[in-house]
Amino acid sequence: MGWTCQHDYKGYCKLIKKECVPGMKGCILKSSDYTFSTGSFEEDKKLKEEEKETQEIDFAALARSN
Repeated sequence: MGWTCQHDYKGYCKLIKKECVPGMKGCILKSSDYTFSTGSFEEDKKLKEEEKETQEIDFAALARSN
């Protein structure tokens, strides 16, 4: 069984206008019930801990990224 994202076009995200990385910031799947793994349990654990620490929005960084 497989699926495709409606915003994916050959590995390019038409919504965010960047290379597609499922679950990245701004991705419609980010707020979904799906969990995306890096393939390494330790790396996933580290990323989850960093995500908890950075719950506040850095508006300056957000402005620079767009």
